[in-house]
Amino acid sequence: MPPSPDSPVILQVLPSLITGGVERGAVEIAQAIAEAEATSLVASAGGPLVRPIERAGGKHLTLPLTTKNPFGIWRNAAALEALIREQHVSLVHARSRAPAWSAWLACQRTGVPFVTTYHGAYGEDFPYKRRYNEVMARGRIVIAASRYIADLVMDRHGVPAERIRVIPRGVDPAMFDPAIVNGSRIAKLAEAWRLPDGMRTVVLPGRLTAWKGHAVLLEAMAMLGRYDLVAVLVGAHQGRHRYARHLAQLATRLGIGNRVRFVGECDDMPAAFCLADVVVHASTQPEAFGRVVIEAQAMGRPVIASDLGGPVETVRHGETGWRVQPGDPDALAAAIGVALDLDPDERLALGERARASVPTVRAMQDATLDVYETVLRAG
Repeated sequence: MPPSPDSPVILQVLPSLITGGVERGAVEIAQAIAEAEATSLVASAGGPLVRPIERAGGKHLTLPLTTKNPFGIWRNAAALEALIREQHVSLVHARSRAPAWSAWLACQRTGVPFVTTYHGAYGEDFPYKRRYNEVMARGRIVIAASRYIADLVMDRHGVPAERIRVIPRGVDPAMFDPAIVNGSRIAKLAEAWRLPDGMRTVVLPGRLTAWKGHAVLLEAMAMLGRYDLVAVLVGAHQGRHRYARHLAQLATRLGIGNRVRFVGECDDMPAAFCLADVVVHASTQPEAFGRVVIEAQAMGRPVIASDLGGPVETVRHGETGWRVQPGDPDALAAAIGVALDLDPDERLALGERARASVPTVRAMQDATLDVYETVLRAG
């Protein structure tokens, strides 16, 4: 028997549950679905975040959804069709392109509503790439993480505004709360990162890839000429060893090699933000949203962000942080100098404004559940 409309079965599909904003969003929505007393299913190739899905009240179903091979996508469509029928799925929410094609085909065959989250700006630098990306615009409702992405979806794919919902990513204010980060957590990180006493820190969170703007920050550091300042680059190289070596060599050439730390992944970002005198987002390409920006703001940190993409909507220049021209080390150096020169009262006031401005996970969850309800009611 199919479930009643009051007890829907929601299936999220994504490639894997290893790490990243898409995966964390899937966990958060799985929790919200379960709390709403609906059935929460997640299909992926698996990974470390399967356990959090299950702890949140969801059920994980393992399928090889990482494949981009057309034949693999077709086989996954058949597997998802069978799953939809067996589990009496009411709605499918796709979060990534390759599994979205499989899910869309399965929904076409079963008549089940299809919803998407358009997570990124998705490059179009290869032939047929727009066609490949287009599946993310085929949802009955397309969820966009920012106004920037909503405009992109309308411009690229001709999706009318009434089919788009802007739902910013959110932070958990109970986790990202400076009041609950104790000194031992901060001291543990400071020791692991070899931060000398009395040094101030500029933290750039983001995987080591060129468009995240690490080189821009290093050049800005050299321009500042401050010997009381350490740059901490938080993020994995993900196999980009050549780029990591390039950054280390650049720091040495700029004369700041002893004041730059490459610390890899960090499993305690609230403590990392507490260690930061300034948090920098230096991306040279538009971010769909920029989750680390709002996490830093939730911790009351002064944030400097590139003036493009999602952070334009979350950083009010001069009120909750600063925005600077992307790829401009002079502008970044000047902004870092302003942030470091704030007196304690100014710093506290800016941090309180920033913390009060950030969207929350709860708001994101509620808005997504509202999308599901809207689609299911429409039939």
